Amino acid sequence: MSRWRGPLRGVTRENIGREMLAGVTLLAIAIPLNIGYAQTAGLPATAGLYALVFPAIAYTFVVSSRQVVVSPDAAAAALVFSSLTALGVAGENFAVMAAAQAILSGAMFIAASLLKLGFLSKPILIGFVGGLALDILVSQTAKMLGISVARGGEFVEKTGELLGSLAEVNPWSLGMSVLAIAILLGGRRLAPIAPWALVVLVLGSLATWWLNLESRGVAVLGEVTAGPPTFAVPHISVAEWLSLIPSALALTMVTIAEGLLVSRSYAEKNVYRTKPNRDLFAFGTANVLAGLFSSFAVGSSTSRTAAMDAASSRTQLPTLVTAVGALLLLLFGTSILATIPAPAIGAVVAVAVVRLLGLGELKALWAQSRSECLVGASCFVGVLVLGPLGGLGLAFVLSLVNLARRAAHPRIDLLGPADGSPEGAETVFAARSDLGETAPGVVILRFAAPVFFANGVEIAEGVKDRVRLAPVEVSAVVLDLEGVSDIDVTGAEALAGVREWLERRGLSLSYSRARSELRGRLAHFGLTERTAMFATNREAVDTLRTDTECAG
Repeated sequence: MSRWRGPLRGVTRENIGREMLAGVTLLAIAIPLNIGYAQTAGLPATAGLYALVFPAIAYTFVVSSRQVVVSPDAAAAALVFSSLTALGVAGENFAVMAAAQAILSGAMFIAASLLKLGFLSKPILIGFVGGLALDILVSQTAKMLGISVARGGEFVEKTGELLGSLAEVNPWSLGMSVLAIAILLGGRRLAPIAPWALVVLVLGSLATWWLNLESRGVAVLGEVTAGPPTFAVPHISVAEWLSLIPSALALTMVTIAEGLLVSRSYAEKNVYRTKPNRDLFAFGTANVLAGLFSSFAVGSSTSRTAAMDAASSRTQLPTLVTAVGALLLLLFGTSILATIPAPAIGAVVAVAVVRLLGLGELKALWAQSRSECLVGASCFVGVLVLGPLGGLGLAFVLSLVNLARRAAHPRIDLLGPADGSPEGAETVFAARSDLGETAPGVVILRFAAPVFFANGVEIAEGVKDRVRLAPVEVSAVVLDLEGVSDIDVTGAEALAGVREWLERRGLSLSYSRARSELRGRLAHFGLTERTAMFATNREAVDTLRTDTECAG
């Protein structure tokens, strides 16, 4: 067993060679992708490379997951660009604002870790990431065709501009893009763990130099500034910091949802434990350092984590190898990046993000829950029409409406009496229990939902209907509250109204199986006065049977 801790946890003499080789593979995959994502975010290539050094190193010392790779990803890059352009940021201030945004996101991660938060519904995540992926694909398609489109434009505007400029397609860019995609897709089938993205960029650079394609209209990456990342605190106004909060929150929420999901899935697959709140703190640390070292927001990389799993890596050592390799490249080798052709970068990014469109996931959601599928689809369309933040906000509103709609119509189950229901009463008496016979005239009702403003009236009317339509004369009503998690003021008023309605008819109301927190809430609202509280339904039945017999 390994005695190493931190990033070397899990490293042994037997697997260290494999882990080092996996690190070389990760470096080969990460360099082209990070360059592409930096361009997607509207930043220089160095911003993508800087993310591979200090943010990644710090992350490995904190994170509990042995496999999740931290890095900029397509969704985050698109959100960074769209949110900053929506704020009117341009020029040299763009990189400074992106760094500040990463710091804010890091602070939110740390706060989420301390508060033990971390949630975003799967439909919203699918729709949000899918919409961003489609927006990225339009930009990368333009790059692959050698067409220039407005970088800050909305999806509809960019799509229209692209379609209107098809006559200007550069045949050399198109040919290179087709070959690059063929190599990427074909190589993935032949050898999934091989660094095909790096192969495409190397071949593309050689072809550009040999055929002098730059003079034929093929765009290249250009000069990449050499030197290690340097520490710098973004100097922006308080108003600018505040303007970045919504987009930083969106970046944080998306990464929380995706990062914890990826971490949990690989931990379950490879049988080791993770600590979600510690992982949130690790993402926070990485983002703060990304902002302080001139990079942009980072998160979990699903594609690179999958590549490391396929390479049988089970430690964070490959991330450290990648950090060392990226630092050496920044110190001594950035000149070799200058001739990388833009169409090849576009092809690498396009192939990476096309799997994020989520069409298959939306189809599966449709089969599982149509209402949640519609939430995901609305987020997808909203991102394209309203922008990332608008689409995310729309999806949240629809999710809350969907949640309230379902909670507003809770199922009310009849747990007794067991026999004697009139014909056709099954639509009212929705369930039977295994209690057997209850005391004569005792009706036990159960509803599994919080009692609140959206359903209080319906629950009250449901109780009254079940008393009216009971197949026997009712003398007592017991509400089984095991499934009730909370009650608000409106719900309390509705329940008080039920008690008064029953008392006017000479019927008693009792509660059973209420949680301790709920009992406190009921007492706070005065709903325990003149109302018995039972620990179990059996206790309620036995007590009420005795009371009935004594009264008789």
